[in-house]
Amino acid sequence: MPRRPRLTLPHVPLHLIQRGNNRQACFFADEDYRAYLDWLLDAARKTDCHIHAYVLMTNHVHLLLSSEHADAPGQMMKTLGQRYVQYVNRTYRRTGTLWEGRFRSSLVQQEGYFLACHRYIELNPVRARMVEHPGDYRWSSYRTNAQGEDDGLIQAHAVYAALGATAAERQVAYRGLFQTELAPGLVDAIRAALHGSYALGDARFAQELQRTLGRRAVPGIPGRPKPASTP
Repeated sequence: MPRRPRLTLPHVPLHLIQRGNNRQACFFADEDYRAYLDWLLDAARKTDCHIHAYVLMTNHVHLLLSSEHADAPGQMMKTLGQRYVQYVNRTYRRTGTLWEGRFRSSLVQQEGYFLACHRYIELNPVRARMVEHPGDYRWSSYRTNAQGEDDGLIQAHAVYAALGATAAERQVAYRGLFQTELAPGLVDAIRAALHGSYALGDARFAQELQRTLGRRAVPGIPGRPKPASTP
């Protein structure tokens, strides 16, 4: 079965995930994480992509971004992926693929869902029981978004900027979002949209995307339609 084309639109937030092949590790040392982030910054600048949140896990990567052009995320990930694979193969004297094919992604509604994706991404190390608090994990955007540590990569989205009039106010408000857990149903919705390459948002958001893109942005009803009955 052919893969569904990705849903991408300029200026609409995009949540994406790229996994290591067969879910094997793609980062092996601190230097690998640093190299990936440096090359992500370079690729994002060259393709007019804006990174709002990220986490680098041992065997996969989550990014939340927006872009100036619909094809920019694909260009960015292709450039970044090739450069990083060459580095890993050279450094660890390995051959073959590192990534599990194409990255998966979903367009994200700004109202009600964008900051939920922020939290979902930065809470990955907590859900994986690697740390007790997202601030304890080095390879995510939490320290920038919540604590003001500038890593040069993160560009605040308008939804984040609306959290407060000053950087300090925004960081306090953002940290406050982590005082409650994400609802299980919302976590399931984020995962389903991401892995199915569907829209993450309400029905109105999905309908607007479908009109703009001219294709389905939500899962279809399983099974074939039944033939009309004969009178």
